[in-house]
Amino acid sequence: MADLLDLNAVEAREALDKKAISAVELVTAYVGAAEATSALNNYVVLTADHALAMAADADKRIAGGTAGLLEGLPIGVKDLFCTKGVSSTACSNILKGFTPPYESTVTANLWAAGGVMLGKLNCDEFAMGSGNETSAFGPAINPWQGNDKTNLVPGGSSGGSASAVAARSALMATGTDTGGSIRQPAAFCGVVGLKPTYGRCSRWGIIAFASSLDQAGPFTRTVADNALMMTAMASHDAKDSTSTQTPLQDLMGAVGAGVKGMKIGVPREYVMDGMDNEVVRLWEQGQAWLKDAGAELVDVSLPHTKYALPTYYIIAPAEASSNLARYDGVRYGMRVEAETLDGMYEATRAAGFGDEVQRRIMIGTYVLSAGYYDAYYLKAQKVRRLIKQDFDTAFEKVDALLTPATPSAAFPVGRKIDDPVTNYLNDVFTVPANLAGLPGIAVPGGLTSDGLPLGLQVLGRPFDEASLYRVAGVIEAVAGFTQTPARMAGGTA
Repeated sequence: MADLLDLNAVEAREALDKKAISAVELVTAYVGAAEATSALNNYVVLTADHALAMAADADKRIAGGTAGLLEGLPIGVKDLFCTKGVSSTACSNILKGFTPPYESTVTANLWAAGGVMLGKLNCDEFAMGSGNETSAFGPAINPWQGNDKTNLVPGGSSGGSASAVAARSALMATGTDTGGSIRQPAAFCGVVGLKPTYGRCSRWGIIAFASSLDQAGPFTRTVADNALMMTAMASHDAKDSTSTQTPLQDLMGAVGAGVKGMKIGVPREYVMDGMDNEVVRLWEQGQAWLKDAGAELVDVSLPHTKYALPTYYIIAPAEASSNLARYDGVRYGMRVEAETLDGMYEATRAAGFGDEVQRRIMIGTYVLSAGYYDAYYLKAQKVRRLIKQDFDTAFEKVDALLTPATPSAAFPVGRKIDDPVTNYLNDVFTVPANLAGLPGIAVPGGLTSDGLPLGLQVLGRPFDEASLYRVAGVIEAVAGFTQTPARMAGGTA
């Protein structure tokens, strides 16, 4: 089993094409890996029988010469994606028992490309959280441990996805990123995570958090794997009015293209109070790597960066309060009976939503209420526009931006869950890209002195994911990040 789990996605596809391995063998190994690492709680549903049936079909297509781009590759799916006939709950009590009769566009694309669904992965409830600690199924655990062996968060909201890829209990995984929920957990778990440009992947069939910010993206072990999965995920979708018709670039070709001649911006505002010194050193090292590889470093300014976090935590809860109004006990999901209709609404939502979701609904309802809409929500939208203009100005001079992915390494489970403001600060480097609709990728760059992964973030122009893969490919090659976590299927660190 260990040998099969050692293959990354590109290597596994080559082995499948050469018939050196079968899809059934590969998927069987990953089902076993998911079971062996169940203590990490990164799966909420393991669809083993369904996965093996899909793998058998994949072997037939490979034998018949009709293999798709992801044929036979086992993929975990964040529980925010609706999957036909398989429980999809957004890790919330209010949707426990909900089995959708339809498939999200992104996952439908993956299965059309031959991908195999292993199961549904843990996440923060309705994607609201920075540590995967708000899930109704309990927290997912990071397979990495520091020297004191404390359980660490895998990041959020897509913590189960990052944990599963790092632990080798999924070869690849889907995530969603509203304010950093792919890039931050990727950095915490030492894997590669891409947030595409807003509109690049369809949002249809993804349980909504904040509609103007949410975007699906891939988690993988390597940059090339990420480009492979992203190529299959992205599509125009008539069912999503925000879906783009902008053609997708040659992402696989971009990975090894190098950065010679590229101009890489270094935003001075990303030096912030409270950053770990090791994060600063890695950022400086990343700049040196890119310069040595032939890129030109350019100092840029994003003056409204300091307003990004408060802007986000007005706009995102406002949209969430609207999106989550549909969970009322009438049409689907949980219902708590009461003597009156209003009483049923109140009892259902009080019992169904966790503390963090209730907090954000209350914030969102407040900022949208009469007398506060202009003072908070409308002003936040104006600041959002200024943040977007900062990036537009920077990209007149540079091809991409290099920043830290997170202000620190992964932190212990339970340390920040009772301090929402401190928890929200984990998204300080990732939120601006969501507000501006830009693509961003996190790639592992090294370890802290305590043995925990740290990541670098690359941001790019809208619909220029190829440039991100060029830069990330160089960082990956030079950093040589091959370390593995202690709690990993098929081996140890």
